[in-house]
Amino acid sequence: MNARTTETTGHGTYAPRPGAAPLPRMIAAQAALETRLLLRHGEQLLLTIVIPTLLLVLFGAVDIVDLSDADGGGGRVDFLAPGVLALAVLSTAFTGQAISTGFERRYGVLKRLGASPLPRWGLMTAKTCAVLVTEVLQVALLTSVAFALGWSPHGHPLAVALLLVAGTAAFSGLGLLMAGTLRAEATLAGANLVFVLLLVGGGVVVPLERFPAPVREVLEWLPISALSDGLRDVLRDGAGMPWGNLAVLAVWAVAGLAAAARFFRWE
Repeated sequence: MNARTTETTGHGTYAPRPGAAPLPRMIAAQAALETRLLLRHGEQLLLTIVIPTLLLVLFGAVDIVDLSDADGGGGRVDFLAPGVLALAVLSTAFTGQAISTGFERRYGVLKRLGASPLPRWGLMTAKTCAVLVTEVLQVALLTSVAFALGWSPHGHPLAVALLLVAGTAAFSGLGLLMAGTLRAEATLAGANLVFVLLLVGGGVVVPLERFPAPVREVLEWLPISALSDGLRDVLRDGAGMPWGNLAVLAVWAVAGLAAAARFFRWE
């Protein structure tokens, strides 16, 4: 993290002038490192790339779940693509980040990085940037696959971007809260369990209308449901900004990030 620059002495030679690099450069370097580590990790790639892509292809091509009354008059992929995009955000911002950060905390990596010239908030900013870069790659891949399956999205890209950013903030806060308060093994089990439960009950591939009314009323307040339903309103139905879904995501983001900032333990 230290920048080793030089300066000219009176004799025309050069002497080192050690010191911390500019903060933006340190954050960019750490973000690039975090991104490379994430993309080199086989289990993370399985979680963030392979599983969402397989779900989109499998459920889009095979009539495993009856979507005839939930596709809004379009094809199966018009219902599935927004939900799988929401799942991709969940897998990266919550599950992947919680597991990787939890084990970094266990092995003392966070403690050592916290003692470097990069401030702790800068480290979290770098991790967030790595998550966003990974999500851009996920969205590019999944939209390409969805287009190949006959997807025809509607709506304004700005509304989609705001929903994805709000979802990222919400899931990042919850992931960091879990990673900073639980043991690494508990974080691993809990993050994967939450991923599976939200995959089934978050409106990703199974419409919320399939659940009993009391259960559905609870599920609609989950961040994954708000994100998948909001993306579906925009991309499938061509609606404007779904302010209700965005508000739910904003509440989860504020609560999760505030709790993570308050209770996160670095060692």
